Amino acid sequence: MTGLYINNDPLSVRIRVADIIEGTSVDGPGLRTTIYMAGCAHHCPGCHNPSTWDPAGGREISVGELAGIIEEAAFPLTLSGGDPLMQPEATEALLREIRTRMSSDIWLYTGYTFEEILASRKFSALLPWLDVIVDGPFIESLKDSSLLFRGSANQRLIDVRESLSRHTVVEYNIL
Repeated sequence: MTGLYINNDPLSVRIRVADIIEGTSVDGPGLRTTIYMAGCAHHCPGCHNPSTWDPAGGREISVGELAGIIEEAAFPLTLSGGDPLMQPEATEALLREIRTRMSSDIWLYTGYTFEEILASRKFSALLPWLDVIVDGPFIESLKDSSLLFRGSANQRLIDVRESLSRHTVVEYNIL
């Protein structure tokens, strides 16, 4: 990750963001700040947010500036997109910084499965900073609007800490 830093400063890492929504209630429990990151390689048919697919879309912002916005909003954080794993080093820098500033829970939405994340060194480096991952691509034929915080029945809400501790996928209990 050192190559991303300017003058060895992790707050200088640039991250590409499609949108920032403060006080949303659709991307996890309670009111949250959701960062919609730019870039997605999954291109799921029926995606509710195809405007985030372009990795050059949105705007570039420093991790320090983005962390300040998140901290000032004072809501728990959700990273969505696009797919935050398309910018793994910048996402890790942001997660590290948020953990030093706030103790609230952090959710991450990705089209990758938890098993794919574990198999990738660059993706699995994000796991210690996360509480819940909503994994898997959106599959239009499995769309289910009755599901909380996910769009299709194949997607799982994964309790990251418990899953790492038990060495098996543990689904997050919303209730």
